Amino acid sequence: MTAAIFALVAYLIGSISFAVVVSWVFGLPDPHTYGSGNPGATNVLRTGRKAAAVLTLVGDAAKGAVAYLLAKHFAPQFGAGEGVLALVALAAFAGHLYPVYFRFKGGKGVATAAGLLLAMDWRLGASVLGVWVLVALVSRYSSLAAILAAAFSPFAASYFLGAGPLAGAVLAMAIALVWRHRANIARIASGAESRIRFSKDS
Repeated sequence: MTAAIFALVAYLIGSISFAVVVSWVFGLPDPHTYGSGNPGATNVLRTGRKAAAVLTLVGDAAKGAVAYLLAKHFAPQFGAGEGVLALVALAAFAGHLYPVYFRFKGGKGVATAAGLLLAMDWRLGASVLGVWVLVALVSRYSSLAAILAAAFSPFAASYFLGAGPLAGAVLAMAIALVWRHRANIARIASGAESRIRFSKDS
């Protein structure tokens, strides 16, 4: 019962879509209705409002970190261990992918996963983010950066966290991230994938 309660709280926190919330605050269209239709920072950036995109990125990462750190703080008081923390991480991640507040139409989970990894171990999060930044700068494909960072994350998790429930949760998130980017993979292969642009005019 304790594990279920922690997971439910994490899922509800993860279900907060900052792309939708920030767009509403900035008076922007619902991110489901333009571009890729994905409620995430990259799609919000297509409006040309960099501040909105940054707030979306920070918010989606923060909710993952907050959900995990809350569980990490309170779980020991209920005798819950690493297995519950792994479940919490997966629940928060699932909340972003399938948010109950927005008809289960969520994003791909990149920022939320990053927040979770940073909360698990800052070295893990930093190394995976480093892969994302490097690939993004070289290729200017946000999706390719996410895919390669996701592929790298289970190895980094095993190194920094050891073989256990948390590393298993990271592996599950990595598989889900790659699966959620399957359309992007097809577009990259065909040369149709859009690149990162840093100005509205471009």
